Parts: sequence; C-alpha cells; structure tokens
Amino acid sequence: MSRVARQIAAIVAIGVVASLLSAADGFAQSVHGLPMEGRGGDTKPNTRVGRPAVGKEEYTRYCAGCHGDRGDGQGENAQWIDPKPRDFTQAAFKCRSTPSGTLPTDQDLINTIRRGIVYSNMPQWRPLPDQMIADLLSYIKTFSPRWKAEKPGAAVQIPAETPVTTESILAGRAMFQKFECWKCHGTEGRGDGPSAAALTDSKDQPIHPFDFTTSTRFKCGTTNADLYRVFMTGLDGTPMASFADNIKGDQGWDLVHYLRTLQPVRTPELTLWKTWLATHAGELKPIGPETGGR
Repeated sequence: MSRVARQIAAIVAIGVVASLLSAADGFAQSVHGLPMEGRGGDTKPNTRVGRPAVGKEEYTRYCAGCHGDRGDGQGENAQWIDPKPRDFTQAAFKCRSTPSGTLPTDQDLINTIRRGIVYSNMPQWRPLPDQMIADLLSYIKTFSPRWKAEKPGAAVQIPAETPVTTESILAGRAMFQKFECWKCHGTEGRGDGPSAAALTDSKDQPIHPFDFTTSTRFKCGTTNADLYRVFMTGLDGTPMASFADNIKGDQGWDLVHYLRTLQPVRTPELTLWKTWLATHAGELKPIGPETGGR
C-alpha cells in the first residue's frame, strides 16, 4: 500500500470514530436541549513521557499528509484545505492557556489534538491512546528550535464565573459594541463583519472570523472558561489579539454570557435573554457603527 493510501486509510478510520463521538454528542443535545460538550470539560490530563522516535512514525501516519514531513504545513493534502494546516516550524499556536506570544503548555497541545479545531480540517483525535498522543507531541516539538530555547508561558488565571443575569448579558453586549467585535464577527455573531473579507493570518492566508451562530463549540474548547481564556490569550497567528489589557475580572464573564446567547442551542444564557427580550427588545440599540449600543 502506498504512503498516501495509508494516510488516507488512517484518517478515514479515525474520522469514522470521531463521527460516532460527534453523533453521540448530537444525541445528547437533542434529548437535553443543552449541548453535553458545551458545559463540561472535553479533555483529561496526560502525563505520559513522549518518545520522539516513536512519535515520528505516528506523525507520518496520521499528520504528515496535512502538516507535511517537515512540519511546515505543506503536506500533500494542504492545497485542498482551508484554513491551512498549522506550521509547526513557527511554534505559534492558536489554542493556549498561556499569554500571547509564549509557547503553549504540553497539555494545551494535547487538548487540541484530542478535541480538534472546529471549522477546520483538524478532526478530534480522541480515539488515540494517551501514550501515542504524548509521542506525537514530543516529535512535533522537534520542528522548531523555540522548544529548546524557551519554556512555555505561565497559564493565565481564570476567575470564578459570575452568575448568569440579564445585567451580565447586557454588559457583555455593550462590550461587543465597545471593542468593535462586530467588525469581524458581525453584528449577529455570524462571522460576516465588514472587516471579515480582508482578514489574513500570520502567513498571509485568508482567515475567517468565528461564527458563533452555527456551533455548540468554540474555536479552542467547549466551556465558558475556554471562551474567557481566549479573550486573555488571543489566538496567535490570527487577527484575534489578546484583550488581557482591556478586559478585567468579571467583564470577561459578561462577554462570555452574551456570546452564549448567539449559539444555536438552549443555553441558560439564551433562555434568560429571550425572556428579557420579550418585554424589553425595543430598548436596545442595534449593534454596529455609531450606535453606542446598550
């Protein structure tokens, strides 16, 4: 069997399992209304010691087709993929618990491997054993000298979540207006803002803002804390900068609570918001240019 055929077979096999896992999550959503993965952690600690030599074999089998033999994101499948595969030689990662510009922790990368990246061709690799993931991680680190010269940043601290209230949602909506989130994400959070079409990543590739209205997940996780963390860390390699200097304490939770109302599932935030809108919708100013927004 050719190398390409082996890669395709491996990806298809994992894809089937990942699809079954996704279907199970979908069943939970249909039964309970609230997404199972949206309120609980979807990762677990992995303390296994990685073996780069073993990881190289697994990388060739599962990863090289997209990320390339050299880890530069130039695999055989890359030309058909949008967004483009991660370039490991830059050691710049979107999903981290560490400040912008710093290396992620091992657990950050393990979490990304397990849960995948929504709205991309990076699938969930939850079926892979812990040791295999640790081996893959150790080999991925050989692509950039940063891993030898630098240590991962210190994880940002996430404060305890504040209660979900109408006041919190309204404050978050005002922040969405104040920080001009709508310019990229759109006035309704659909990823269709006036700046969206011109956005590019650090390699000058077109990149699309996140659409909150079509997914129960977020780019880097599923929980409210995961979304709060993105405000603090930013998504390195993308136009999504860190707002750690602008958003403080409870303000982050206000924005989280508002963004939850945009999702296509019955979140507690959306339920509360719809109840309030039923009698107060006329008090709101539209989100967008020069509206001030409430």
